[in-house]
Amino acid sequence: MAFDIDMIKKVYEQLPSKIEAARKIVGRPLTLSEKILYSHLHAEQTPQNFERGKSYVDFAPDRVAMQDATAQMALLQFMQAGRAKAAVPSSVHCDHLIQAKEGAAKDLNRAKHESEEVFNFLSSVSNKYGIGFWKPGAGIIHQIVLENYAFPGGMMIGTDSHTVNAGGLGMVAIGVGGADACDVMAGLAWELKFPKLIGVKLTGKLNGWTAPKDVILKVAGILTVKGGTGAIVEYFGEGATSMSCTGKGTICNMGAEIGATTSTFGYDASMERYLKATGRADVAELANKVKEHLTADAEVYANPEKYFDQIIEINLSELEPHVNGPFTPDLATPISKLKEEATKNGWPMKVEVGLIGSCTNSSYEDISRAVSLAKQVSEKGLKAKAEFCINPGSEQIRYTIQRDGFLDVFDKVGAKVFTNACGPCIGMWDRMGAEKQEKNTIVHSFNRNFAKRADGNPNTYAFVASPELVTALAIAGDLGFNPITDTLTNEKGEQVKLDPPTGDELPTKGFAVEDAGYQAPAADGSHVKVEVSPTSDRLQLLDPFAAWEGVDLKGLKLLIKAKGKCTTDHISMAGPWLKYRGHLDNISNNLLIGATNFFNEKTDSVKNQLTGAYENVPKVQRQYKAKNIGSIVVGDENYGEGSSREHAAMEPRHLGVRAVLVRSFARIHETNLKKQGMLALTFADKADYDKIQEDDTIDIIGLKEFAPNQPLTLVLHHANGSTDEIKANHTYNEQQIEWFKAGGALNIIRAAVKG
Repeated sequence: MAFDIDMIKKVYEQLPSKIEAARKIVGRPLTLSEKILYSHLHAEQTPQNFERGKSYVDFAPDRVAMQDATAQMALLQFMQAGRAKAAVPSSVHCDHLIQAKEGAAKDLNRAKHESEEVFNFLSSVSNKYGIGFWKPGAGIIHQIVLENYAFPGGMMIGTDSHTVNAGGLGMVAIGVGGADACDVMAGLAWELKFPKLIGVKLTGKLNGWTAPKDVILKVAGILTVKGGTGAIVEYFGEGATSMSCTGKGTICNMGAEIGATTSTFGYDASMERYLKATGRADVAELANKVKEHLTADAEVYANPEKYFDQIIEINLSELEPHVNGPFTPDLATPISKLKEEATKNGWPMKVEVGLIGSCTNSSYEDISRAVSLAKQVSEKGLKAKAEFCINPGSEQIRYTIQRDGFLDVFDKVGAKVFTNACGPCIGMWDRMGAEKQEKNTIVHSFNRNFAKRADGNPNTYAFVASPELVTALAIAGDLGFNPITDTLTNEKGEQVKLDPPTGDELPTKGFAVEDAGYQAPAADGSHVKVEVSPTSDRLQLLDPFAAWEGVDLKGLKLLIKAKGKCTTDHISMAGPWLKYRGHLDNISNNLLIGATNFFNEKTDSVKNQLTGAYENVPKVQRQYKAKNIGSIVVGDENYGEGSSREHAAMEPRHLGVRAVLVRSFARIHETNLKKQGMLALTFADKADYDKIQEDDTIDIIGLKEFAPNQPLTLVLHHANGSTDEIKANHTYNEQQIEWFKAGGALNIIRAAVKG
C-alpha cells in the first residue's frame, strides 16, 4: 500500500466537483495545470478567475519534502512555530551531505561519522513531529519521492528546486525555501503568484540515440535559463504519451534550469505502469477512476494556442541528441554540431570523466540503456578512455541493477559506483587533482553545470547530456565523437561503431530491495527530545530577526554590485559549505564569495567603505553589522537563479543587509528574500544599474507608505558629493509587506500560535 493513501483518496474524491466548479468560474475548458491549481486552493481562498502572472493565490499543498541540507534550516524554523506535529504529510531525505570520493561504502561511512550530529538532529526532529525520515544512503530525495510519494493530480512543495521532478507522475510539484515549507507544515496557506502557462506539444516518437533528456535540453536552448520564470510548462501530445514515466520525470526535473515554476504531464498508461511497478497499484486504481480529470480537457490540446500563453512544438522523431554547456545549462548544441562548436570555442576535446545518475537521470531505464553501451566495450574490443562514475538514485534502484548484473558490467569498464546520493551533481565530489584548476572537460547526466559546480575547479568545462550520450563520450574520451556517425578504433586496430542504446522501461523481474532506508516517525512524539549543543559548529538554534524600525532606511552602504550571472551558488556556495547549513552564523562566512564584483572583476573582493581596503565580502559585511550600518546588494538579470536554498536569503539578512536591488529576480529567491523580511527590489529602469558607484551610500525612501504596486525611491549619494534619484519596483502584496514589517514571515507565525 502507498504512503498516505487516505490523503490521496480524499484528493481524488473531491477532484471532480472542484474541477467542475473551477470550469464554471473560468468559463472555458481547463489545462491540467489549472485543474491541479484550482483543486488545491486553500479553504480561505475565494475562488475566482485568477489572472496569470499577477494574482497572488493561497494554496493547500498535499505534502512537503525536504533534503538534509535545506531541512536543517526549515526544521529549525518549524521548531519555533509551536506545533506538536506537521499539519501535512512530510518527509526528510539525507542525500546532500555525502561526499563522493572513494566509492559507495567508504563514502557513506565517512559521511555518517562526519555528519552524525546533523543526521541525529534530523532523525529526532522527524520522529518528534511526525515526519518520515529517509536515512543516509536511502537515495536522492526526488527519486525517492517519485518511487514512493508522488501521485497524479497532487500538489506538493519541496525545499529543493528539483522538487519539480515529481511532474513526471502528473503532479504540480514546486521548489520552495524552508520558510514556505514551515508555513505549510504549520497548517498555514502557501502563497504563489498564479503561474503563466507554457504548452509544449510533443509529436512523433524518440528513437535511436535520442532520449527524454534531449527534450528538455532542446527546450532549455529555446527558452534559456529564465524563459520559464513564473510559468508552469505542460507537456502533451503523442510524443508525451509514448514516453516512460521516469523519462517524463527527467524532463520535469530540468525545468528548474529554465526558471519554470514547475512542469507536468497528464496521467497516462506509463504512469499507471510505474505506479504498479513501485508497489502502488492502489493509487493507480484510484487514479484510473478519475483519469479524465488528471489531464487537460480535450479542447485544450486540440487548440492549445487558445489556452496557453506560449506554445512550443517538438517532433521527437526528428529530435537530435543534444549536449548543453559549458558553464550554463541552456547553451544547447546538437551532437552533429558539437565537434564544430567545440573546436571554434576552444573547449577541451578530451573527455576526462563521464558521470551518470543523480536525481535527474537514475531510473532503471536510464541505467539499462547506459549498460547496453558499456557491454559493447568488451564485445567490440574497446577500452573506455575516460573515468566513469555512477550515482544511483535510490537503494531500490541500486539493489535492482545489482541483481540484474548491471553493476558487474560497469565494473568491467572500470566504473566507480558512488553512494545513492547527490554527490558530484551538487559539488560534493572530492575529485583528485581539482585543486590544480587545470582546464578540462567532463560530461554528465546531471542538471546544472555552472562554473565550479561539480568539482570546485573554475576551469572544468562541464557538459550536460543523456546517460546514453555521456556513456558513449566516456568510452570515446572525445567531446567531438558523434556515435551516430563516427567509428572508434578498437584494441585490434579495427574500426567499430557503437550500436544505438536499448533498455527496459521497468525491470522485467520487478523492483527489489532489502532495506529501503525508511524510518517511520513515533506515533506520539511528545516525549522525543531534540537537543542542539550550544557549542556545535554544525547546528545553531535560531533567534528571531528584528522587526522593521518604522522609518525609511538611510545611509546604507553598497556591499557589492554583482556583475552578470549570480546564482544561489554564487550567493551561498554548496560543496564544502553544505556542512554548515544548520548553523546560520557559520555558513554566513560564504556570503556572496562567488559573485563577481562589477568594479574590479574579482570574486570575494569588495571595497570596505569604512577603511577603503579591498576585503572578503563577509568580512566587510560583518564590520558594517558591528557598527550597526545597514547595506544593500545590487545585482544583474535573473539574480538568484538555480537552487531553492534559502540560505542565500538568510545569510544577508543575518549579517545586516537590508535590501537587494537587481535588474530581475529568479522566482524562488525573490520569495525567500521576502519571507526573511528583506526588501527585494528591481530597477524601474534597468539602465539605472549603471548609476550605482562603488562608494555609494544609499537611502530607501517611501517605506512608511509601502504599498502594493507603489514604487520606492532610492537616493544614491556618490563619493563626489553628487546624487542620483532612481525608482525601484517591487512585487509585494499586502501580506508580504506585513512580513517585512514584522521582520520575517516566521515572526508572524510565532505570534499567531502564541496568540
